[in-house]
Amino acid sequence: MTQSPRDLDVRALLELAQTTGDAAADLIIDKVGAAKTIDTKASNLDLVTEVDRASEELIVAQLLAARPDDGILGEEGASVAGTSGVDWVIDPIDGTTSFVYGLPGFSVSIAARWQGETVAGYVHAPVIGARYAATLGGSTTRDGRPATCSAITDLSTALVGTGFAPDHERRRRQGEHFKALIPNIRDIRRMGSAALDLAAVAAGQLDAYFEVGLSEWDWAAGDLLVREAGGQMIAERDEATGRAFIAAAAPGIAEEFFALLRSLGADKV
Repeated sequence: MTQSPRDLDVRALLELAQTTGDAAADLIIDKVGAAKTIDTKASNLDLVTEVDRASEELIVAQLLAARPDDGILGEEGASVAGTSGVDWVIDPIDGTTSFVYGLPGFSVSIAARWQGETVAGYVHAPVIGARYAATLGGSTTRDGRPATCSAITDLSTALVGTGFAPDHERRRRQGEHFKALIPNIRDIRRMGSAALDLAAVAAGQLDAYFEVGLSEWDWAAGDLLVREAGGQMIAERDEATGRAFIAAAAPGIAEEFFALLRSLGADKV
């Protein structure tokens, strides 16, 4: 009989994600404000530092020390084919640009997946000291306390998070979408970390969020946080590019918000 995700010890997976994510956060926080070696990846907008790489190395080492048969997918190149059925999707610093500039909008994101389904997720924003966690079929917490999406029902009063893809053409299109979106909502926030934005939706700190051009490590943990907090999610991956359209919202505005995004073409990866 095929094992179900609910047969796993998801609590143990979450605890490993938490201890590992906290260790990475400690490494990163010591480097805030320090001189860094800054490189670029896909474009001059897409930054990476030696701290990103050191954080990923630490996370991979700790996860595999505890569970050597698991797989790994990391933003900075970590790729391990596992045999256990459990894979870890990690973003060692989500929001590197904020980190480089000494702003608080970055996080460590770790998700555990069983045969493609996320079963545990953890997002730690070290500057603000916020820790968000969830397990499949369990609940979402912020700093150990239960967290739920907001009770909003009026889209015109919604505070919406978003981000800009590190791609000039996508950014141009996004600018047009924002111009049409802003009259329909209260305001927009741009923190710099997709994982942290999704966590904020799960905790009721944002009412909704959307972005295009994201990779799995950007949203894997946040997706579970939102769902287990009672929110609704869209995660549509373009197979040609591997990038995704991600949208999340509190249940009272989700249908209207998602329909508005699609009417504007904001779902086009």
